[in-house]
Amino acid sequence: MIVILGAGLAGLSVSYHAGREQCVLLEAKDHAFGHVASVMEGGYTWDEGPHVSFTKHQYVRDLFAQSVGQAFCEYEVLVGNYYQGAWIDHPAQSNLYQVPEPLRGACVEAFLKSRGADADGANPENYAEWLTNAFGAVFAEEFAAQYTRKYWTAEPEVLSVDWVGSRVFRPAVSDVLEGAVGPLPKKTHYITKVRYPRSGGYQGFGKLLAQDANILYGRKVERVNLAEQTVECNTGEVFPYTTLVSTMPLPEFVRRCGEVPDEVAAAASQLCCTQLLLLSFEVPHPAQRPENWLYVYDRDMLTTRVHFTERMSDQNAPEGCTGIQVEVYFSKYKAMDCSIEEMRQRVLQELVQMGLILQEAVPKVRVSTKWVEWANVLFDHNQRGALDTIFEWMTRYGLEREPDDLHPLSDWSIEERPVAGKAKLILAGRFGQWKYYWSDDCVLRGQALAAGVRSGRFQ
Repeated sequence: MIVILGAGLAGLSVSYHAGREQCVLLEAKDHAFGHVASVMEGGYTWDEGPHVSFTKHQYVRDLFAQSVGQAFCEYEVLVGNYYQGAWIDHPAQSNLYQVPEPLRGACVEAFLKSRGADADGANPENYAEWLTNAFGAVFAEEFAAQYTRKYWTAEPEVLSVDWVGSRVFRPAVSDVLEGAVGPLPKKTHYITKVRYPRSGGYQGFGKLLAQDANILYGRKVERVNLAEQTVECNTGEVFPYTTLVSTMPLPEFVRRCGEVPDEVAAAASQLCCTQLLLLSFEVPHPAQRPENWLYVYDRDMLTTRVHFTERMSDQNAPEGCTGIQVEVYFSKYKAMDCSIEEMRQRVLQELVQMGLILQEAVPKVRVSTKWVEWANVLFDHNQRGALDTIFEWMTRYGLEREPDDLHPLSDWSIEERPVAGKAKLILAGRFGQWKYYWSDDCVLRGQALAAGVRSGRFQ
């Protein structure tokens, strides 16, 4: 039996591709889909942040489309930035014409200086150096570094650079110079056209993966005995396994393994993840901005990222209303310094200040909050060493090392991917593998692992 810990996208994908009849998924919550679960209340549909699909993997595109019976929206996204009262198209580094002077000129001057220093050949040791090399010191500090402190909750120096990939746009000199004068004739954001289910929220894209899956809800894992190959749940049930696939957050999984070597416990404690407070506002008037979502750079504002739920699909909010969801992040690097109620009031006033909620509508606005304990893996300089220690210890119990298991990203274009082999213990998903995964990565991870199951390598 293949026992899968967690019924999020990665766990569901393993079950779907390996064969539901030989899998059981143990899910602590009363619903599936993990971080892509959608909530429908009072005519509004809420996701956990602005979930959209922009995968270039045709297999995932087709799977998601089939899951919703081809009933999805497809559109070019409009993304914006707010900076001290100015609205700037995204990415800001190639739309400097909307940045007020004298900051605009200072950004261009510093950018040219950074490129003149042959930054292309530089080898940055941390994310702060990467930002300066890519954007110049002024833009790096005023925009990118400030957003890093809000979204990633840490100083850029704390972060490594191997997670960046193509997920932060590094502009050409011509893009910056032309974008400082007027809008570019091309889009430079890595997200262009996206898909989103017509109704029911983003979780609809996972419908096929979850269909007929053998999910046991309310099963919180209390203990994993790697030597005896059993999992014990809060219900008292004990599940023996031939293959264990864990999508649980890696530090939590290590803690559930009972007495582990001191160096492994210490390594698990070094892994850092952000926490997220989601504030969802039901607003009785239409959206005041055209963007699907936007980023807020102001250092004195709690608001970090904002999206409008009806901009994902017009069925996500009642007609004539807007659903505004705001993200505020915390971690061991950035502690919460006020109560949730105080944050509600502060964020509400920030939305009014930005013109996203009209002052006269405030008495009728309803707000709900959700705390997300595991939000984004933080790729600091401790991560690689800590993961290496944990994975090496796990090899005693059947984990097989993978060529990229210490890297935040995976290259799914590799056809012959040497994953898992005959492993009895497998990790999957963003938090299970401690990677910078998006939803398509989670699907593809399950598919890759299941290829091994079908060929008998997991038996």
